[in-house]
Amino acid sequence: MSMPPAPQSPYQTPVSPWGAMPPAPPAKSRAPLVAAIIGGVVLLVVVLLVTLVLIGKALESGYPRGQFSLTVPQTLVDGRFTLEQDNSLTEGPALQRIWRHSWDAEAVHGVSAVYRPPSIERGDLVVTGMYGRFKNTDEVRSRVLADNASKYNRVKVLTPPEDDTPSGSRIKISCEALTRTWPDGSTLTYPVCVWADGNTWGRVADMTLIAARNLDLQATARNTLQIRSEMMKPIA
Repeated sequence: MSMPPAPQSPYQTPVSPWGAMPPAPPAKSRAPLVAAIIGGVVLLVVVLLVTLVLIGKALESGYPRGQFSLTVPQTLVDGRFTLEQDNSLTEGPALQRIWRHSWDAEAVHGVSAVYRPPSIERGDLVVTGMYGRFKNTDEVRSRVLADNASKYNRVKVLTPPEDDTPSGSRIKISCEALTRTWPDGSTLTYPVCVWADGNTWGRVADMTLIAARNLDLQATARNTLQIRSEMMKPIA
């Protein structure tokens, strides 16, 4: 004789009317999400690199073709000044370090030399320059003039920069007058002129006593233009 079923407890969890409880859904994999994040980062890096390349090409396109270099001849201004010392090997690299990261200069090389007039005159003609590829030449010329008084605390600007381009010249020349004081208290006032074109820039400081007495910026500008033509050499 079979036993009757035991009475069901009122506290027993009721059974689903559709049978047993369905199993919990399996946890979703995070692999697609991780892959999507990595892919997005890679895409962002690629876009950034492409943008930098395009910016670099845009900046590159603003430079003229390199056609001329600067030399240090034995004489300047039709033989009026004779080379006393070529400092290009020491001061040239220093100029290159300063200008190599400039947005206005590329593939730069520096030159620097001291010239002396005949013995009846005294003082030096100091020529400093660079050759390479330059753009925004007005800004380059202004920067070179601004460096005149910023490097030495004993040099002061007597007259501000002005345009002294000789008549008929396509190359602009800017000049100013500086006063330099030596530790013994002696002073010298002298003219400085600067040119800048697509391949070269140069700074001419005429510290001869004759130039100091006359202080003719326009005459120095004409000499500067001639010095440029005598120092430039076509690149083969």
